Amino acid sequence: AGRGLTRPRVLVLRPPASPGPATTAAAAHFPGTWAPRDAALEQMDNGDWGYMMTDPVTLNVGGHLYTTSLTTLTRYPDSMLGAMFGGDFPTARDPQGNYFIDRDGPLFRYVLNFLRTSELTLPLDFKEFDLLRKEADFYQIEPLIQCLNDPKPLYPMDTFEEVVELSSTRKLSKYSNPVAVIITQLTITTKVHSLLEGISNYFTKWNKHMMDTRDCQVSFTFGPCDYHQEVSLRVHLMEYITKQGFTIRNTRVHHMSERANENTVEHNWTFCRLARKTDD
Repeated sequence: AGRGLTRPRVLVLRPPASPGPATTAAAAHFPGTWAPRDAALEQMDNGDWGYMMTDPVTLNVGGHLYTTSLTTLTRYPDSMLGAMFGGDFPTARDPQGNYFIDRDGPLFRYVLNFLRTSELTLPLDFKEFDLLRKEADFYQIEPLIQCLNDPKPLYPMDTFEEVVELSSTRKLSKYSNPVAVIITQLTITTKVHSLLEGISNYFTKWNKHMMDTRDCQVSFTFGPCDYHQEVSLRVHLMEYITKQGFTIRNTRVHHMSERANENTVEHNWTFCRLARKTDD
């Protein structure tokens, strides 16, 4: 069983067939200097459309830089971005030559990901729905507006979060120069038993270092001559965990001095994935 955390609902929506008021909505937010028609957009009209549509484009949105393609920006032709980068509306540039939009920079990541996939995916603890609705209204992306205004619950209640903790605890000699590693312990802790079984089965190369196997934990111990093997195993473990659908949620480092001649450094990585509850 897992904690009662929920997964964002994924919506796949198509752009509206009728034209939207993109040009009118954008005009009110772009006072100041305009290029009458961008040279890159002119190049499209001269036969280079296919090449230009996949060429990288850098946007400065409220001071945050994003790189994408014209294909992504014009996915919804009736949107404000579709009008801007389809050549129907002028574009502004910052001093570095990036396209400039005076809007909320951090929230634009969700707008851009929606343009890339036509799916709205939000963090579990996302709380800025009102602000994101305002951004969707500004950009006039009708499917995104519909998704945010959908009265149905955004998150299904039959999912929970599975967690894997990977820790590397290294004891170091205080007085050696260079610093000597005395012992290193790698520990994987999780309630996902299939993951622990997979580690036990697939990482037999390191069996001689396996110190302990418990219900929710597997540990490997490395001596002072095995530093490179510990690093190699740690890299392979991270790759294996991410291939099982887990993503890194956070990392942390803790330093402590337990003995007069030793320092201990502990690195921790937390991986999470969402799973669907099943009836017992």
